[in-house]
Amino acid sequence: MPTGRPVRRDRSAMSEQLQGHPDGHDGADIVSPDDGVVVRVRNLVKRFDGRAVLSGINLDVKRGETLVIMGGSGCGKSTLLRLIIGSLQADEGTIELLGEDITQLGDDGLNAVRKKFGILFQSGALFNSMTLRQNVALPLVEHTGLDAHTIDIMVKIKLEMVGLRVDADKYPSEISGGMKKRAGLARALALDPQILFYDEPSAGLDPVTSAEIDQLIIRLSRQLGTTSVVVTHEMDSAFAIADTMAMLDKGRVLATNPRAYFEGLRRAKQGDLGKDEALIRQFLLGAARGPLSDRRGREDYEADLLGEGPRWVTSRPEVQGIRSD
Repeated sequence: MPTGRPVRRDRSAMSEQLQGHPDGHDGADIVSPDDGVVVRVRNLVKRFDGRAVLSGINLDVKRGETLVIMGGSGCGKSTLLRLIIGSLQADEGTIELLGEDITQLGDDGLNAVRKKFGILFQSGALFNSMTLRQNVALPLVEHTGLDAHTIDIMVKIKLEMVGLRVDADKYPSEISGGMKKRAGLARALALDPQILFYDEPSAGLDPVTSAEIDQLIIRLSRQLGTTSVVVTHEMDSAFAIADTMAMLDKGRVLATNPRAYFEGLRRAKQGDLGKDEALIRQFLLGAARGPLSDRRGREDYEADLLGEGPRWVTSRPEVQGIRSD
């Protein structure tokens, strides 16, 4: 049984067997600034309309490793990613990227940090009016003083890395979904970032193309030594690419541990696990029955009965006619 330890203290005998990995932690311990941590999140809280969607998140990502952040829909993983890259502002806590606390930076300081990381958005987020060559060149044109010949060489190198050099003059409308993801990754690599963020890199892809994207992420991490943070709910991809995995649920981190810990949970027997571990196991296996689905059904029904009240009964929906008199 692999080692590691979850966040919760109330562990069963099976839980105790999963303890002890030197890289496993509950997020509360503070690490020293010189330990190679390039992404450090501490006590992060985000609220929308007074409701906390992230509650006291703590995460560390070390230089050169790949952290996979996983969890069900609505658990807060995409919100967490948006906070880390600075597109949302935290209500509480700190977020350090490469030693800079971005929660304390103004626009100029934040833009300087952003040049040190790249982002692969879920859709690829390519500009449809530009060719792949022009899409990849855009960050170089906007943020460097390089001449056109040098930019052209660098664009070819980035496109070659993702297997798209021969397709450089095609437009996004002329390529497949998987090719769009690869082109988006080439653009994310344009400024030679120290950190790469991936938002659902396998979403909407067939299994073969998804596996190809996974292998591309692994190869680039090894070749470039880039730190990677990947948000996904695709378990095949997660276990293929991760060094470390973090499981989110209802805005909190249930566990942050090496991949081997979660592999052990997949093999474990349900009855040997604590509450949080059983919930993680159900998610990892994609099982239809378990604590996650039981809780969801119960809470959804209670909220439906006791939530908004009968406003929909007393209000009259307005329906606009489509015919004129």
